[in-house]
Amino acid sequence: MQLFDPNNPNEKKKMIAAGVLGLAAMAVLGYVFFGGSTTKTTTRRPVAGGPTPTPTRGQVFEPEDPSIYQPIVYTGLAPGVPEANRNIFAYYEPPPTPVPYLPTPTPVPPPPVTASSLAPSNVYAGTPADFSLQVMGDKFTSALHIIIDGRDMPTRFINQQQLFTTVPSALIANPGVRQVMVRSNDGKLFSNTIMLNVTPPPLPNYNYIGIIGKPRFNDTAVLQDKGTKDLMNVQRGDTLGGRFRVSSISEKEIVLIDTSLKIKHTIAFSTDPGAGSQFRPPVRTTDDEPL
Repeated sequence: MQLFDPNNPNEKKKMIAAGVLGLAAMAVLGYVFFGGSTTKTTTRRPVAGGPTPTPTRGQVFEPEDPSIYQPIVYTGLAPGVPEANRNIFAYYEPPPTPVPYLPTPTPVPPPPVTASSLAPSNVYAGTPADFSLQVMGDKFTSALHIIIDGRDMPTRFINQQQLFTTVPSALIANPGVRQVMVRSNDGKLFSNTIMLNVTPPPLPNYNYIGIIGKPRFNDTAVLQDKGTKDLMNVQRGDTLGGRFRVSSISEKEIVLIDTSLKIKHTIAFSTDPGAGSQFRPPVRTTDDEPL
């Protein structure tokens, strides 16, 4: 049996069609496997630092030229930053000083005994005699003692509102303030503190500037009033200003006694401001006044 009849025109056409189809199939297969062309396709180089592109089918990347890259040199200097806007009227204010913590003080309980007043409440310094002092208050008992500047005084209990003591003159020899309170020996009973004022006594306002001697020691002192500058002659027993009595006269000093307070005041000879030393006027041993 013959497969191909060359004399049959239909068979010739079939053979030609099969050959054409075979060539077309070979061309398609060659394009698929060999890129369809021998010409190389140049693709764009990837940008440094950017994503690496994925090559498509048939693309060929050329090797990169290292000369196209430049080295990066770091100088170590930060880029300049523009100065922030400033208020020329602003000035530095230091932070506030922290306030130290002070614990709340524990309230002091009031004294169990109350001292309210003194009689007398004012005395003159230098008073020669002892004086009586009464302390008035509340809740007094016989176990309490009067305390003056820390000194325990002999105390007499009068009643629950009054105590009594005698203050020696030595405690008020100088002006100042004396603290007075009442307290028991065991310290369980005590009072608040009240003040006894010791004030300076009145002083004679005179200068002793001279002496006139008499035959029988009945000398006369020459005094000058510091305020009016008036001169006066005084003898023993005379009273000046209705208060100061002349006690004694000597060539060095004159002694005056305060008739109210019994305080003694001594006035020495005055100093001559021109010579800078003591001076004495002429002393007469006899009364040379005309008869």
